[in-house]
Amino acid sequence: MRIAIISPPWVPVPPHGYGGTEAVLDCLARGLQATGHDVLLFATGDSTCDVPMGWDRAVAVGPGDATPFIEMHHVIKAYEAVQTWGADVVHDHTLFGPVYGQRVGVPVVTTNHGPFEDDLADIYRAVAPLVAIIAISHNQASQADDIPIAAVIHHGVDPDAFPIGEGDGDFAVFLGRMHPAKGVDAAARIAQRAGVKLKIACKLEEPLEHEYFDQAVAPLLGNGVEFVGEVGGDAREELLGAATCLLNPIDWEEPFGMVMIEALACGTPVVATARGSTPELIDDGVTGYVRTTEDELAACLRHAHLLDRASCRQAVVDRFSTQRMVADHVALYEQFAG
Repeated sequence: MRIAIISPPWVPVPPHGYGGTEAVLDCLARGLQATGHDVLLFATGDSTCDVPMGWDRAVAVGPGDATPFIEMHHVIKAYEAVQTWGADVVHDHTLFGPVYGQRVGVPVVTTNHGPFEDDLADIYRAVAPLVAIIAISHNQASQADDIPIAAVIHHGVDPDAFPIGEGDGDFAVFLGRMHPAKGVDAAARIAQRAGVKLKIACKLEEPLEHEYFDQAVAPLLGNGVEFVGEVGGDAREELLGAATCLLNPIDWEEPFGMVMIEALACGTPVVATARGSTPELIDDGVTGYVRTTEDELAACLRHAHLLDRASCRQAVVDRFSTQRMVADHVALYEQFAG
């Protein structure tokens, strides 16, 4: 098939730092091409994904500058490229695109990377008669109510891109956004309660990130808790691999915790809150611990280093690989490409 993938214009593919959706699109595009499909990725000009690409904006806009008219312009240019290229199916990861894409006469599939609630639910309810909607976890799909879900497809990663770490760093790691819903302050409290050292790796650029950090996180630094800033590239995998575990005390119904399967790929178990997709991704007592309260998470954190790191890695090979993710998407594309 000829498969066009449209990425949002906010972050390059793959991301230079934080960017879970863009990391997934990089794996998906390369995986589809590796299995013999023709792929066109429409992203931004600073993207480096090794597939044929199209773009209108030379540089990604950045999440902090996201506006509807920028996405609309990006989408219009994307579908111009799709028509010229001659796609059999379009996998659109923008919000505006699935509506606009109906005019090109090519089947459109879209993935919701956020929760099915409030305004976002209304958007997908409106486009549901026109496009196939993919959910990224069963927990997320359970919140869709009357919105038809064409398939639930878990994200995947290339295990070979993640070296297996020894977990010999004598610290746990928090890796994610500097946001209250991610539980950065909770991670600091849990680590201190457990007597386990913690490295916090987060981007700290936007005003709201600074506000949360200054008010809730900075007062907890010290006593074994260290803020190391944003970590990307090889250093990110090295940090995950050296950690005794990933501490991920999220405080929201996260549709899919990408960092959790990245940690598992490095052989690193995960201690996480039983929210959102976590119970689907982590096998309690095998690849990590899934608990509810900070006290329970602290108790688990003390002995997470005893879990078998080979089992963590194998879970990614068996359940969360790029190969599995690609096969699931191709099966769906074939239903609509005709």
